[in-house]
Amino acid sequence: MQPFLDHLKGVKETVVGYTGGQTKNPTYEEVSSGTTGHAEGIQVTYDPNAVSYEKLVDIFLRNIDPTAVNRQFFDKGTQYRTVIFFHDEEQKKVAEESIKKLADSGKFDKPIVTAIVPASAFYPAEDHHQKYYLKNKLHYNMYKKASGRENFLKKLWGKE
Repeated sequence: MQPFLDHLKGVKETVVGYTGGQTKNPTYEEVSSGTTGHAEGIQVTYDPNAVSYEKLVDIFLRNIDPTAVNRQFFDKGTQYRTVIFFHDEEQKKVAEESIKKLADSGKFDKPIVTAIVPASAFYPAEDHHQKYYLKNKLHYNMYKKASGRENFLKKLWGKE
């Protein structure tokens, strides 16, 4: 999600990490094992006067497969579940409305399964995972294409 958010006006910082589980200070290897309860996530610091929370949620939803249970393209396991973590009731309401709008759009023939849950402790991922799309451009781009993500998004959204 970092490349989709980093260039958005109003986004001050993005940090990839782990959240929603029980293990404190988990490592990538622990989260990847699927035993920590954590999901891979992204923490976004933004200026609400420049970009709305609704816009951030919509960008997230347009860059995932919101109908996939415990997976995203090549990646399988509960650590790859799609979740919107909210910090207050207003964010929860916005997330619910965004998911309803997406479900009502007719774009999907399966139900939207992206969960909306209260935010919990967030643990930043190791440094080599931060801005991975910039540090490892070739690998990132190959993975994006080979995983099916790129074609899925193009087929679903076209040039929108």
